[in-house]
Amino acid sequence: MRILVTGGAGFLGSHLCDRLIEQGHDVVCLDNYFTGSKKNVEHLIGNPRFELVRHDITLPILLEVDRIYNLACPASPVHYQYNPVKTIKTSLLGSVNMLGLAKRVKARILQASTSEVYGDPTVHPQTEEYWGNVNPIGIRSCYDEGKRVAETLFMDYHRQNKVDIRIVRIFNTYGPRMHPNDGRVVSNFIMQALQNKDITVYGDGSQTRSFCFASDLIEAILSTMEQTESIGPINIGNPGEFTILELAEKVIKLTGSKSKIITLPLPSDDPKQRKPDISQAKKVLNWEPKVNLDEGLAQTIEYFSKPIPL
Repeated sequence: MRILVTGGAGFLGSHLCDRLIEQGHDVVCLDNYFTGSKKNVEHLIGNPRFELVRHDITLPILLEVDRIYNLACPASPVHYQYNPVKTIKTSLLGSVNMLGLAKRVKARILQASTSEVYGDPTVHPQTEEYWGNVNPIGIRSCYDEGKRVAETLFMDYHRQNKVDIRIVRIFNTYGPRMHPNDGRVVSNFIMQALQNKDITVYGDGSQTRSFCFASDLIEAILSTMEQTESIGPINIGNPGEFTILELAEKVIKLTGSKSKIITLPLPSDDPKQRKPDISQAKKVLNWEPKVNLDEGLAQTIEYFSKPIPL
């Protein structure tokens, strides 16, 4: 098939491009390089099955494709808060443009949504039926509400125009090709530990997160696109739950760092708990994560230990 991946030069998008090329598909990788990097897909350039197009999905584009994976959107607080208007436009206008394209060429389209649609949850773990507890006017709202409205658009295009959609809600994911300065907790801690700097924990470190390794997540996304039992949304993540303090201690141990842990005030609207209920993914996709946190951190630390292409 001919497959479009928006945000294809990003952290997850580039891993997805790799897997699709491996499967024998032709891949069009679309990216404006706001957070993505040509270095992430450099090894694919020259492959006759791979095309790299510099484009911003807030603008329409005409292509002929069979599948669309819509991954384009800055996903870390540092990046999405840098230009919040642009962030929400990427989710809103980008979804309109990609859904319009899918409608025109009758392509199946997958939306990479997020666990942030659940906000600061009052239900734990989070199931797909939970509507969320989101602040619509906070500093994180450009991302949270942008992704929520994207889900609305996907469902309405499906109901009104019979567009063939899939929606996945991605929980914290980490691995090689993460941006070293994206402000996400795994990359932050690893970079600080490798430089023997203080590891900055926000709040008292008791807030929890679940961490899914990139390769596990990509397999789930591919399975979601190919199955016909559910359009979603489907939670994709690792249900293993760790406090931020536990993560910091693991990173120090695995890097052999001399870093000390220090605490800073908790940012506004930072969720206290985050853990996916993946019953749906197990049932519909026959999927659950295979890579445990220690194993995944070791691979990510190895990546960050080398000179990082930016």
